[in-house]
Amino acid sequence: MGARCSRFSFCWFHSHLKPSDLESSELDNGGKSDKSIWPAFTEYSLDQLKASTSGFSSDNIVSEHGEKAPNIVYRGKLDNGRLIAVKRFNKLAWPDNRQFLEEARSVGSLRSERLANLIGCCCEGDERLLVAEFMANETLAKHLFHWESQPMRWAMRLRVALYLAQALDYCSSKGRALYHDLNAYRVLFDQDGNPRLSCFGLMKNSRDGKSYSTNLAFTPPEYLRTGRVTQESVIYSFGTLLLDLLSGKHIPPSHALDLIRGKNFLMLMDSALEGNFSNDDGTELVRLASRCLQYEARERPNAKSLITALMSLQKETEVASHVLMGIAHETASSTQPLALTPFGEACLRRDLTAIHEILEKNGYKDDEGIANELSFQLWTNQMQETLNSKKSGDSAFRAKEFTTAIDSYTEFIDGGTMVSPTVYARRCLSYLMSGMAQEALGDAMQAQVVSPEWPAALYLQAACLFKLGMDNDAQETLKDGTNLEAKKNKT
Repeated sequence: MGARCSRFSFCWFHSHLKPSDLESSELDNGGKSDKSIWPAFTEYSLDQLKASTSGFSSDNIVSEHGEKAPNIVYRGKLDNGRLIAVKRFNKLAWPDNRQFLEEARSVGSLRSERLANLIGCCCEGDERLLVAEFMANETLAKHLFHWESQPMRWAMRLRVALYLAQALDYCSSKGRALYHDLNAYRVLFDQDGNPRLSCFGLMKNSRDGKSYSTNLAFTPPEYLRTGRVTQESVIYSFGTLLLDLLSGKHIPPSHALDLIRGKNFLMLMDSALEGNFSNDDGTELVRLASRCLQYEARERPNAKSLITALMSLQKETEVASHVLMGIAHETASSTQPLALTPFGEACLRRDLTAIHEILEKNGYKDDEGIANELSFQLWTNQMQETLNSKKSGDSAFRAKEFTTAIDSYTEFIDGGTMVSPTVYARRCLSYLMSGMAQEALGDAMQAQVVSPEWPAALYLQAACLFKLGMDNDAQETLKDGTNLEAKKNKT
């Protein structure tokens, strides 16, 4: 099948790995061998951070409460082009500069794709600043409570819960189990639409502050008694986040628990989901939330058990986060326009109707030299049955009855007496039309096995990869298909 197909066999397999299938060592570095290495923790000068934020301009403030916040977060850009988030504490926050540096270096030693990692700090005079990776796509609070174009999909809410549990488990494994004031504003979305936990909440409490800035109704009961944050307190706050994900609102835990005890948990569910979730999933997430919100801290689960429970609930694991979130996603190849054929253009536009018209118009002309070799078998009963399945599939495909087309083409393929790349292509599109992108990609790759020099097989792979949210791979495959077609047209 060649290098191209082998590569996408791997890409397809890797894209279907569930997040917990990654070993912990892979999670630490993002689980991606080609990801650029995170920068080492750096102690920046105040002048560097002033320059990066245009003199701490109010135009660069990204923290929720703007200039009214006691500690302000700015968007910045370093000389090397790296975007950063700079948290500037008020003057009294960290009087002991040694304690501040020790804490910053400790948190800065963590590196995980589940965190918005701390990459530096500044400690000059009475200035105390933290520098973290910049997350381009807002907070969970924004996407849950103040969405504009679409509510967060159920599959994405489940993914957020899992990734946050993995973030907490990672921090705990590195000796940083305490997280201060875990809430929807502490969860950020990166350029790929993946949720990350802000590193700022991992810093120990400073003189100015409270570990919980939110309403007392959301504060763990033991914190109200002792004023101390414990590992179990963090799990309680995780339970309040589960309620946020369930309801799309910031519901006080006491009110939510009353509904749960009264078996009225469906009243918790976000009406914007309009039934786009299963009751069983909702019940399980409510159960997890209620366990996290137990009054007795020792009765709450740990992060590892939460991960196990949340893994079994994951949906649409093959779909990239930015697709689920409806976030525009720039690709490395998007700046290099291709001279695309109509087939390539249709794939780039994700226009399945246009692809259907092209496949229908082309018929079986690309099977020449493959199916004809077996024409001597036409007189056998088995061959006649096989051809009848193909004929039924073609009729259904023409009528856009894609479920029937899939069944008939499957019968033809399973018959095994004829091999047709066009049948694989048509079943591929039928799968795409039916929302079965994984199966579609398998057929597009099989079409290339049967006919390695057929551009349509690569075009269809690209369409499938776009559907799966693998835009960079899709662009590369589209380029390969375009180049192969240009090469064929020259000969």
